[in-house]
Amino acid sequence: MSNYIVGLTGGVGSGKSKVADLFVENGAGLVDTDAIAHELTGPNGAAMPALVAEFGPAVANQLGALDRIAMRQRVFSDPGARTRLEGILHPLIRRISIERCAAAESPYVILAVPLLVESGTYRQRCDRIVVVDCPESLQIKRVMARNGISADEVKAIMAAQATRAQRLAVADDVVTNDADLAKLSLQVGSLHEKYLHLSAEKPNASC
Repeated sequence: MSNYIVGLTGGVGSGKSKVADLFVENGAGLVDTDAIAHELTGPNGAAMPALVAEFGPAVANQLGALDRIAMRQRVFSDPGARTRLEGILHPLIRRISIERCAAAESPYVILAVPLLVESGTYRQRCDRIVVVDCPESLQIKRVMARNGISADEVKAIMAAQATRAQRLAVADDVVTNDADLAKLSLQVGSLHEKYLHLSAEKPNASC
């Protein structure tokens, strides 16, 4: 069983997914809360009956998955909808992530949580927090290229998240993703060795 939990977070466009993949390549376990959310809201996902009961059949598509566009429109037009959505999804995501952390057989687990800084419950579960960081101008450029949206739209997404300074303030470790893959790999490899050492020192840590 893996008991040492490293929380991984970063702003939109920072490169969290790539960093998580590099940790996995080094031998870490990965529990990704975004992936869990997609499982729960996929075709006949475990959260879908509650979401349909709460918001009506229009939030499900023909495959029985969450219609994300319809849900975004609902959240945009109804300030209380986000709270109701999170009230359904977050307890399920939390429970599943706890189970998967406990079941992992790797020396340590990367618990990837995009909004880790904003969520006290996840921070309390982590033995260490690593933040993926890059200049905000680079975040904007990456998200525009990836999603085909405007700079103003990216800035609006960023404004709804913790600030760069807030993330760095809670970081035990920082991965700087402002150059090439080689530099990124070296940083992750070094942290991997550190986490192996720390996990060996704390074999009975709690997930």
